[in-house]
Amino acid sequence: MMRAVLLSLLLALAVPAHAVQPDEMLGDPALEQRAREISAELRCMVCQNQSIDDSDAELARDLRVLVRERIRAGDTDAEVLNYVVSRYGEFVLLKPRFSLRNALLWATPVLVLLGGGMLLVVSLRRRGGRTAALSAEEEKTLEKILNERN
Repeated sequence: MMRAVLLSLLLALAVPAHAVQPDEMLGDPALEQRAREISAELRCMVCQNQSIDDSDAELARDLRVLVRERIRAGDTDAEVLNYVVSRYGEFVLLKPRFSLRNALLWATPVLVLLGGGMLLVVSLRRRGGRTAALSAEEEKTLEKILNERN
C-alpha cells in the first residue's frame, strides 16, 4: 500500500509542470491547444531555460495572456510568434530561426579554427624554406663525421 502511494507521488512529480492558471485558459480546446504549442516555443525571459508554459514568473504569465489575446484576435501561429519576437527580440524563441546572423554565430568557431590552421601551415612552410647554407668549414666537419661512420 505504501509503495503504491510512493509510486503515485513519484509519477506525479515526473509529469511536466505547467504554470498556466485556469483564468488564463481559452474556452475553446482547439484554441487552447494552439496557445500551449506556441507557449512551448517561447522562452521565459526571467527563467531563460524554461518555456513560458512551464514558468511561474509574472512576465511569463503576461506573455501567456498576450499569446491567448493574439489567438483570440484571429492571428495565425506565425503571426503570434512574429508579434512576440517584434516586441521582445529573437532571444524569446527557444529554437532560434535560421538567419545569416545566426549561421555566422554558429560558424565563427569553425572559421576561426580553419583560419588558425591555415596560418600555422603557411608559417611552417615559410620557416621550412629558410634553411641557411652550410659554410665551407661546416661542410668539411659534416663530411668528416659521415666518413668516420663508414
